[in-house]
Amino acid sequence: MPKPSDFFECKKCGECCKGYGGAFVSDREIERISRHLGIDPERFLADYCDWSGKRPIIKTAESGCCIFWNKVCTIHEVKPRMCKIWPFIESILVDRSNWAIIKSMCPGIHDNGNMDDLAECVRMVLAEYDTAIKDTCPLPVSVSGEKEE
Repeated sequence: MPKPSDFFECKKCGECCKGYGGAFVSDREIERISRHLGIDPERFLADYCDWSGKRPIIKTAESGCCIFWNKVCTIHEVKPRMCKIWPFIESILVDRSNWAIIKSMCPGIHDNGNMDDLAECVRMVLAEYDTAIKDTCPLPVSVSGEKEE
């Protein structure tokens, strides 16, 4: 059975923290990060997020990195789903050539060439994360007043 470590070992280089457009945050994540920072969710959204369409996204600093990157992730314990599952993201299941794009910028990628095993790892990481977050974090009430799924 393939393991994520067959494909990736984080080098803590921050390459995945660069660029705009990657870290959308859900209501649940806004709640967790806000609590971690000791601020209310409205302040988190105002001070730490931009908007892409109708979805909040963590701001990028002038350096081009996520505002929470400072040689390490300063919110590591509560970082968003996209960051926690990296590089095992859904887009690999949609188009396996996305793995080559990720590999081109991430020094932690091990290319063992078995794309079926990689796809299995992606599905496993996603399932484990989604199960863990539901088990550890209650569903918050969203801005619309409905529970987030």
